[in-house]
Amino acid sequence: MTKAIILCGGKGTRLRPYTYILPKPMLTLGRKPILEFVVRNLKRSGIKDFIFTVGYLKESIKEYFGDGRKFGVKITYLDEEDEMNTAGSILPARGLIKDTFVVMMGDLLTVLDIKKMMAFHRKKGNIVTIGLKRQGLPLEYGIAKVKDDAIVEFNEKPILEHFVNSGIYVFEPEIFNYIGKNDDFARNVFPKLLKKRKKITGYTFDDYWVDIGRIRDYERLDMIVSIADMVKA
Repeated sequence: MTKAIILCGGKGTRLRPYTYILPKPMLTLGRKPILEFVVRNLKRSGIKDFIFTVGYLKESIKEYFGDGRKFGVKITYLDEEDEMNTAGSILPARGLIKDTFVVMMGDLLTVLDIKKMMAFHRKKGNIVTIGLKRQGLPLEYGIAKVKDDAIVEFNEKPILEHFVNSGIYVFEPEIFNYIGKNDDFARNVFPKLLKKRKKITGYTFDDYWVDIGRIRDYERLDMIVSIADMVKA
């Protein structure tokens, strides 16, 4: 059975004062913590075996989710002794992982179909697949292409397409061989893999995705979800 490791140990300093009393994954949207949305979306993709890495204010997570039975899933907890970087925090799970697995941040709101991402990963056959959210960056000014002092092409305020690391990964167990205790995925592990000429697959998607990393992002989303809950009631 596919396992998902959800990273829940950070202090969420950019979301203070909210995170003085709750860890970031437990901040609510409407009437539910962000982490519940994460669990329910992964469950829709067929994942029911979870590992939560917990640290800062972990008691609130354990009390709410328990062993996972009330959500129809199984949850195992790995306690972080100190706040760790993203990659280092999954090292204690090494003995629990035997097959392809998912790693995801506990503060992401998305409807991405992980099942499709995993099928893509298996087809490519690499150690790592990174979920890349497709974004369009609108430019303020029109762009002119010039050749021999003549304009040969002109785009009025074009959209520059780029891809954002979504914080959603599919790994093979081999990944543990490249992780150090203090490593971060983006800053350390992925560059290390590229240096060793290991291929990293990018899975691009257009599905809804939000990284709730700043107060204004959180407050705006909480208002939207709260209004939706009121309409349903």
